[in-house]
Amino acid sequence: MGASDDEHRHGGAAAGDGGGGLSFFTAKRVARIAIFTALSVVGAFVKIPSPTGTVAMDSCPGFFSALMWGYAEGGIVIALGHIATAASVGFPLGALHILIAIMMTAAAALFRLAGTAVPKRWNLNIAAAILVGGTFNGLMAILLSPVIGLGLAVAITPSLLVASYINTAVAAIAYRVVSRAPVI
Repeated sequence: MGASDDEHRHGGAAAGDGGGGLSFFTAKRVARIAIFTALSVVGAFVKIPSPTGTVAMDSCPGFFSALMWGYAEGGIVIALGHIATAASVGFPLGALHILIAIMMTAAAALFRLAGTAVPKRWNLNIAAAILVGGTFNGLMAILLSPVIGLGLAVAITPSLLVASYINTAVAAIAYRVVSRAPVI
């Protein structure tokens, strides 16, 4: 039994499927994840200058997916988008990119949480999503400073913050427009 469009949009499970197992991977959901992951790969080549070369517009489709369809879809898209960006410049931080992808999944979850928990009045939910998701994603290097060193963390944070706010703002605006359209 597949989930309805409303359940996809709000990240809920279909009634009777228990919310787990293979029922999560419906054909529609897999296609959506594939399309938005492909958009993330394209965004991986739109770089924001940074010391590592891994700061790009790859996370926008993941943030959008998290807000539109739920934590899991957004998390998958944003993690694969980061891996694509890291691959495009030869994985400069090695296996640490796996941890960064996981942390970006957390940023997408915070983005969705702020976007759905805050009242929609005056678009406060959109502003909160941008502020919370963008700030967490932008300050991730500081959280990783024990591993990557304080010097690199401080050097990459400005470009990471700029890119994070651009990615979250574009995703939030796109969500606002698309969620009002009767097409999706």
